Amino acid sequence: MAHAPDRLRSLLDSAAASNQCLMMPGAFNALCGLAIRQAGFEACYVSGAATSVCAGVPDVGILTLDHFARLIREIVDACGLPLIADADTGFGESEMVRRTVVEYARAGAAGLHLEDQVFPKRCGHLDGKKLIPLEHSVEKIAAAVNAAKSARDLIICARTDARGVEGFDAAVDRAAAYVQAGAGMIFPEGLASEQEFADFAQRLRNKAGATARYHLLANMTEFGKTPIIPSARFGEMGYSCVIFPVSMLRTAMGAVARALEQLKREGTVAGFVDQMQTREQLYGLINYKPGVEWNFPARM
Repeated sequence: MAHAPDRLRSLLDSAAASNQCLMMPGAFNALCGLAIRQAGFEACYVSGAATSVCAGVPDVGILTLDHFARLIREIVDACGLPLIADADTGFGESEMVRRTVVEYARAGAAGLHLEDQVFPKRCGHLDGKKLIPLEHSVEKIAAAVNAAKSARDLIICARTDARGVEGFDAAVDRAAAYVQAGAGMIFPEGLASEQEFADFAQRLRNKAGATARYHLLANMTEFGKTPIIPSARFGEMGYSCVIFPVSMLRTAMGAVARALEQLKREGTVAGFVDQMQTREQLYGLINYKPGVEWNFPARM
């Protein structure tokens, strides 16, 4: 089987060639990754926000590189899908950025994205963010690109949060600089309308030049600054993939909260047992048959 970065590049190139957009739901654990695969998706995403809140902490860069790498490895081992993983601000300066690229590649990720916020970072859809200087961010992107050459050619995606800090023009300028630094994908965070997504794609093409080769990633997160936009529309605007970082976690935890309220109120699961995944469905998802020796999936 081809390495994960090659598999994902093939999917992205195919999507871009047909003005489509590869959907990448967020997997917050290995079981969710299996469900994403079972539903027919060809790739998935690991969110820093989802990873953080699953550990009971906010999305401000508290968790370690080892924590993220372990989760990536569990998801990849379980579902075998190529995935892009959030690397926040790279867990430090250029030295740590290079180590992050190596560790994510070893864990089986197909790509990662680095953002240009200061540490401690904030969720991209919150106000009050601060950016590191452009030259500093370019240095970190270049370090990641260089490290990727010896780390399975991992896809390096550069995220810019400039739209909500320095304005739309600055976001385009930073993205163009990241393309020049070698980033193979650009992630404009916090765009506020469908028109802004379309304008960003067009203006970056004009600024980066006709010979520049990169993919665009769109973030379809709920309850933030971006309206709900269908994946097909993102494809029409020139975005090769769209992530749904916290959608599955929010759906799952919404169901959990409602079930707990009902259990507390009624003292029985009888009222919502029909909404549960059955034992057979769960065993089917992990490919387990009681009484039959289970083999660890060889999906690497």
